[in-house]
Amino acid sequence: MMNISNNTTVSKLVLLYVFDTMEMPLTENTITDMCCNRNTWISYLTCKEVLGDLIESGFIVSTTNNSGENYYTITNDGRDCISYFFSRIPASVRDEITNFVKENRMAFRRKQEYFSDYYKNADGSYTVLMRIVEPLGTKLELKLNVANRAIAKVIYNKWEERASQVYGSLYELLIDDNNS
Repeated sequence: MMNISNNTTVSKLVLLYVFDTMEMPLTENTITDMCCNRNTWISYLTCKEVLGDLIESGFIVSTTNNSGENYYTITNDGRDCISYFFSRIPASVRDEITNFVKENRMAFRRKQEYFSDYYKNADGSYTVLMRIVEPLGTKLELKLNVANRAIAKVIYNKWEERASQVYGSLYELLIDDNNS
């Protein structure tokens, strides 16, 4: 793959293309992990710089959720920009981004939206904290008290994989059939 990091304009277009292809709000950690760590589409410093430039120019907007975390989303102007200048991104890079997103979108969504942690209580039991967080706030928060660390670790490790199932089951169980 060719190094595009030295071309700021193409780096901005690559970042816009990533947002457009992902079709979801992204945290800065997700952006840098995807574009700089797992791939070499943009260097870390260039990524931080062009993200700021894109926000300043109105192509990307930042929102803060209840937990204080920033989420970034492409605007309509950003979508228009990428549609006009799509061809300035090398075809090999576009293909690489498209394939990467197809294979990894759900993993990034889960990593961003599903949070878990556990801690020891004064009585020796453990509390497992699990959240489903969306850009506009917390969708679900559960605290589960368990007998020991081993059980806490099992729950902690399974949360990312099972969060949507847990949410769906709770939702179905709690919605009164008479209100449907």
